[in-house]
Amino acid sequence: MSGPVKQPPLPGMQRTGTPARALPAWLGELHLIRRALLCFALTLLASVVLLSLSAAYRAREAQQLDLAQRTRSAAALLFNHAEAEKQEIRAYEPQFLALRQRGLIGEENRLAWIDAIRRSQEQRKLLPISYDISPQQGLQVPLPMVMGQYQLRGSRMRLQMDLLHEMDLLNLLDDLRQAGYFAVQDCTLKRHAAAGAGPGSGAAPTLGAECELLWLTLGSAPVPRRP
Repeated sequence: MSGPVKQPPLPGMQRTGTPARALPAWLGELHLIRRALLCFALTLLASVVLLSLSAAYRAREAQQLDLAQRTRSAAALLFNHAEAEKQEIRAYEPQFLALRQRGLIGEENRLAWIDAIRRSQEQRKLLPISYDISPQQGLQVPLPMVMGQYQLRGSRMRLQMDLLHEMDLLNLLDDLRQAGYFAVQDCTLKRHAAAGAGPGSGAAPTLGAECELLWLTLGSAPVPRRP
């Protein structure tokens, strides 16, 4: 059985349009909650801004905390270093003062050396002594030795004297050690030919000595000039 046959519209007749779809009912009520939606949007935006600011503030505070911790660690290290230096100063101050009093630390005192020779000659009744002191020069020290702000310097002294016996030279060197620090670089003894002493004359020298001493001092090292 065939279905109904649709007839084409007759001329002059209008085609009936498809009915429009109805909008949801809640769309027509949006104006009732417009203020609430606006408030929600503003609140959401403010929350996002606050969260961003909080994250940035937290990151900045973390950086400042890290910087403060590193600064504190550096300050603690400097404090410990200063305390260690104070303890070393208290421990070695007596030795330092003794060395400075003996003439090792500071500027050299040639007058003290000469005065020590004169006093030793007078007290021990030594024969005449001649001496010559060369200009002071800087000395090289072994590499493992750390001198810090000081530089080792030396002045060479040549001594010539006649001796009645060997102890005259040893006694002179012992007396000179009270005036400073020195190292005996070279010392030569020569025996004189025997000579008879006339009546009323003093004892004749039996030996001749020629020694080279190196007087040592520790002075402030020169500061290198900047180019």
